[in-house]
Amino acid sequence: MAQYRASESKREQFRRYLEKSGVLDTLTSVLVALFEEPEKPNNALDFIKLHLGAAGPEPADTEALRTELADLQQKCSELMEENKELRSRVSVYR
Repeated sequence: MAQYRASESKREQFRRYLEKSGVLDTLTSVLVALFEEPEKPNNALDFIKLHLGAAGPEPADTEALRTELADLQQKCSELMEENKELRSRVSVYR
């Protein structure tokens, strides 16, 4: 019986911790949003992740962003070189 009370006490402490940190309110609001969703999503876990902000971009989006980043970094390097060359030309005329 004493083991049961100790376990109950730990549960109650954990519940208060979750409540104090706002976890319970956040989970409740996400679950209410899922409940009120007129067309239930096929994957409830993805819905919850999305509404909690845990879902990142889709893998295809990530790859597109990486490609764009590499292209922009290359373009930046080219422009920096061009800028350096133009500055040296201008300094000759001064």
